Amino acid sequence: MTGRLVILGSKGGPALRPGGPWPSSALLELAGRRIVVDCGLGVTRGLTDAGFDLKMLDLVFVTHLHSDHILELGPLLHTAWTAGLATPVILYGPPDLNRYWRKFLQSMEFDIETRIADEGRPDIRGLVTVHEFGEGQVVQERGLSVSSLRVDHPPVTECYALRFEQGGQSVVFSADTAYFPPLADFARGADILVHEAMLEDGVERLIARTGNGARLREHLLASHSFVEDVGRIATAAGVGHLLLNHLIPADDPLLGEADWIAAARKSWSGALTIGRDGLVVLLADSKPA
Repeated sequence: MTGRLVILGSKGGPALRPGGPWPSSALLELAGRRIVVDCGLGVTRGLTDAGFDLKMLDLVFVTHLHSDHILELGPLLHTAWTAGLATPVILYGPPDLNRYWRKFLQSMEFDIETRIADEGRPDIRGLVTVHEFGEGQVVQERGLSVSSLRVDHPPVTECYALRFEQGGQSVVFSADTAYFPPLADFARGADILVHEAMLEDGVERLIARTGNGARLREHLLASHSFVEDVGRIATAAGVGHLLLNHLIPADDPLLGEADWIAAARKSWSGALTIGRDGLVVLLADSKPA
């Protein structure tokens, strides 16, 4: 049974630079289910460019509440609504996601009320249901199984890897995490592991460009995974395909795909893809299209 994974945004971190990639978001299609995972800036354009009809939006998952994973969540749902969405959407995420959604609706109250009265639209506040989750089973319905694992992303304690299974296919998203060996058991035998990755050669240049030197360096080293460690996780898990994503840095002109591959090959010998905006991976054979 064929499914597909579309990387809509491949960049780690919220900053945007001219000509660079967009922050984290992905579209996962499994046995006819269409699932959006994370909603960084650019997710709406990425979905439409991937041929996705926004009126069909129904399942959205958020791994954690950092801005590069959630900044366009409200705008995505609102834009889908203005595009004709009239069916329920279920939004899954960590604690405090419901508070975010309520505050977004409050900020857009004038526009929402106006469009309901002037354009006859259904009330978006009645279309979206929010489910907050912790570690464990998140969804078990209509053949879709989704489970979560709390990972190591200080200072954010509510950050979760997600495993999606349906129709005999399985895809795991690491979320943002430092090297976290328990993730190997969680991802055991998955068809695809989508794991964040940091390339040591580019970290100091990224810090110099972004500023806030010592504090940013401390955060990156404590909260993210070097490519070699990602390969160790994939090897221990025995996954079918490793996809490096949420790349740090993703827009360094001195680094190319060959650098990411060389680092990953120190600890991973299997199928390997380096994420980029618009990348499509077909799940039937787990190869990029």
